[in-house]
Amino acid sequence: MSATSIGSSEATAGMPPAFGIEARPAPDPTPRGWSAARIGGYAIAAIWLGVLALLLFYLVSVFSPEFMKRYGPRYLNGLWTTLLLVGISVGIGGLLSLPLALARLSAIPFLNGPALAYTTFFRGTPLIAQTFLVYYGLGALNAELKSIGLWWFFREAWYCAIFTFSLHTAAYQAEILRGAIRTVPNGQREASKAMGLSRWTTFRKIILPQALIVALRPYGNEIVLLIKASAIVAVITVYDLMGQTRFVFSRSFDFQAYLWAALLYLAIVEVLRRLWDVLEGRLTRHLKR
Repeated sequence: MSATSIGSSEATAGMPPAFGIEARPAPDPTPRGWSAARIGGYAIAAIWLGVLALLLFYLVSVFSPEFMKRYGPRYLNGLWTTLLLVGISVGIGGLLSLPLALARLSAIPFLNGPALAYTTFFRGTPLIAQTFLVYYGLGALNAELKSIGLWWFFREAWYCAIFTFSLHTAAYQAEILRGAIRTVPNGQREASKAMGLSRWTTFRKIILPQALIVALRPYGNEIVLLIKASAIVAVITVYDLMGQTRFVFSRSFDFQAYLWAALLYLAIVEVLRRLWDVLEGRLTRHLKR
């Protein structure tokens, strides 16, 4: 070590600490105690793990190749029906949600009032009640529907389910989109106006893309909720996944019929969640630093 560095070290050692605070080592971490909340959390987790283990043990113990060979195709057919029902309903609902959201954002009472009444009704009443109103309620008006040529549509349970689910999810998607549009800062609109862009161009190329990114996660939640709610169409004789499950149970009287249905619903939701995470990551990668 050179004389200069030695002298410098000695001079530094003789100086008082900076700001009058002596450097001290970091304190040892405080050990976590077994609080009531921690004990309760571990107990609940242990209970759920125990229930899951019992269900898996039950499925393994009662697994029958004959059961799967006989009823497996029915489960696959019901699964396809469920996916088709939700996919068509979400697509139609998405098309209806845009004009509904714009009407809800409008200051014109003639547009805002009916849109508010529509979303309030479909968001405030149970989906099963809406399904009954369409399937059984409109069925009582078969003479009137025949006179206008619509009875062929409303006499089929499948079409009634698509019709009801589309109107139902359109109300939710409209509110999701309306809230997302309102989150876009007004500065975006002012900047586009200063650049001479029309209101339609501003909405289509600036406002709507940003709003859709904000609404992406709520849209995913709405699809998940609709998948789980689709089980109610079994009560109007649509053989979706739950409808096929009820048929299998009525023939076999085996409780595992409902367990396999629950696992299939869980698999659908989990796959959709994973795909939605990938989609959200790709669409928002420009926002991450």
